[in-house]
Amino acid sequence: MHKTQLVGQRIEKKLRAATGYTKIVRYDMKTAFVFPGQGSQYVGMGKSLAERFAAARAIFSQADEALGFSLTQLCFEGPAETLQLTENMQPALLTVSIAAWRVLNQHGVQPDYVAGHSLGEYSALVAAGSLDFADAVRLVRQRGQYMQEAVPIGVGAMAALSKLPLENLDRVLAEACQGEVVTAANFNSPDQVVIAGHAAAVNRAMELAKGAGARGAILLRVSAPFHCPLMEPAQERLKPHLDATEFRDLTVPLVNGWRAEVVRTGAEARDGLYHQIPNSVRWTEVIAKLASLGVNRITEVGAGAVLTKLLRNAGGGLEVSKFGEAEDLEKVHAAIA
Repeated sequence: MHKTQLVGQRIEKKLRAATGYTKIVRYDMKTAFVFPGQGSQYVGMGKSLAERFAAARAIFSQADEALGFSLTQLCFEGPAETLQLTENMQPALLTVSIAAWRVLNQHGVQPDYVAGHSLGEYSALVAAGSLDFADAVRLVRQRGQYMQEAVPIGVGAMAALSKLPLENLDRVLAEACQGEVVTAANFNSPDQVVIAGHAAAVNRAMELAKGAGARGAILLRVSAPFHCPLMEPAQERLKPHLDATEFRDLTVPLVNGWRAEVVRTGAEARDGLYHQIPNSVRWTEVIAKLASLGVNRITEVGAGAVLTKLLRNAGGGLEVSKFGEAEDLEKVHAAIA
């Protein structure tokens, strides 16, 4: 049996139970770039790229000009507590991702598909030619501000549930809500679901999940309960900004996080960014969709390695690499060769 067929069968077996996905229809050798979201940030991110590559330096300069302050200094030097603010974190992560993507692009490394985890979808759309970088960095600055202001600090919470049988998830959330909000925020891998909502409801869901078979339930250090209905005010505040921004048809197809569907038009891209804010990130389904399209090599482009770790922990035979530091370039070339 051909190697790519074996890869496809391993991916299919691992993802079927988690997503309802039943058949991989192609086994072509294809590559996807995936772009990280919040949680990947650290002081110093992107610095080695800017020091080594003029293309990366140019992106940081464009971000500084678009925002009217030195995002470059914040990324490279901190302080960490200022970088952690959602309205700063989101444009910072986008900028590092696009700086890394530009370097790969200049070195002839091109994807067949793109995808992004939550905020990372903005990066993916810049890479796909739909969204101008300056527009994107301003949009995510506003997005971060509106998401932070949607829920007072301390009112909401998020938690990661490990190895909870998915057939028990709806029951756990229904029992935990008690008139409050608690929903699935991120389906990150077959072994991890993140929940979000009112703090008390999230804590009840954690205890119920442990009794329903979860191996672990951990509160996350976040400033707001993202990707749940409590984010609807942020969604409505961002809408006029999205409507006023040009979204071109994509030169590289995107698998979006809202519906795990292939997006090719600017109108579909804008719609996905609007709907993603209060809805679950269906990341496991995104990876299954990419696999169904023949993708067997994935490169995480941007800060950290959160998505890389999720993919490696899920197994399935995908070839996974990351590019967020200058020294990663040779490894990416080797992985794709």
